[in-house]
Amino acid sequence: MKSAIVTGASGGIGKEISARLLSLGYRVVGVSRSVSDELFDHANFTSIRADLSNEKETLALCEKLKTLDASVLINAAGFGRFEPHEELNAATITSMTFLNLTSPMLLTNATLRSLKKNDGHLINVNSIEALRPSKFAGVYSATKAGLRAFGDSLFEETRKSGLSVTNVNPDMTESSFYDDLRFETSDKEDEKLLASDIADAVEHILGMRKGAVVSDYTVRSLRFGIKKKKL
Repeated sequence: MKSAIVTGASGGIGKEISARLLSLGYRVVGVSRSVSDELFDHANFTSIRADLSNEKETLALCEKLKTLDASVLINAAGFGRFEPHEELNAATITSMTFLNLTSPMLLTNATLRSLKKNDGHLINVNSIEALRPSKFAGVYSATKAGLRAFGDSLFEETRKSGLSVTNVNPDMTESSFYDDLRFETSDKEDEKLLASDIADAVEHILGMRKGAVVSDYTVRSLRFGIKKKKL
């Protein structure tokens, strides 16, 4: 049975991907600050609690992951703040950068030998903001563009191995990501993505013939929509 590591597994995209992998017969290790074994009533799910915006906790997690024989790593954890740059405080900037960019690079470093040995998959869940400049998203866009660049570089670096590397770039996806923001996804079904859409993309990526890789996978809503919250 192949083992998959999924960050951000306690909710949103990470939780949906974890559920999909369990249905596909993977053993799943779910990582987040609040995850527990009871998240899924499934014998093949194991949780590891770690705050991936914290350097000490992330490095400790890396030591644990080095002992696992992983076939899949999915970096799905992340958060964003969308304000004029001068309004962001230093803690928000450093936490966002560490969680969205530094942490995935550290986890990849810890698991890469196993992923290569097992002809596995590295999937980075980025954002549509990795592909375009947007106002009030300087730090978030920079972290996601950086993660995408890391994935692209690693794809070239590991092409002599059997590792497949894919950047997934979702448009606005209905999830708890927007709980603390001033806006959220539209109520209209064709103006937003669902977490299950991203799980569909992951299932497609994992099911492809070895020898063919979709290195960049962008998923958009059919129409554009956004909903501002009432203050």
